[in-house]
Amino acid sequence: MPGWKREVGRKIDSLVEQVVPDVKRAVKWNSPFYGVEGQGWFLSFHVFSRYVKLTFFYGRSLKPMPPGESKHKTVRYLDIHEDDEIDEAQLKKWLKQAASIPGWLS
Repeated sequence: MPGWKREVGRKIDSLVEQVVPDVKRAVKWNSPFYGVEGQGWFLSFHVFSRYVKLTFFYGRSLKPMPPGESKHKTVRYLDIHEDDEIDEAQLKKWLKQAASIPGWLS
């Protein structure tokens, strides 16, 4: 991950590890995926030129929902740009909720 996005990736990985200590990791389609054994994947992110896009596979089930809409019925996104301050408390709440529900099975 180039430049400032590398630190965002490290921060996301660290927060996931804090909230879901037994998290399972994989790389699919050049993107990191996070899941819970037997439940599927709950989060992924992808690096674009101007932002990092977090994908909550069942984000419509989260309260409050992450802000980014998707053409997929269950998915919600959170885009992080270079100068954005990550709301760690809210992100941790979403991660905890997302990891507690059945996820996307690939």
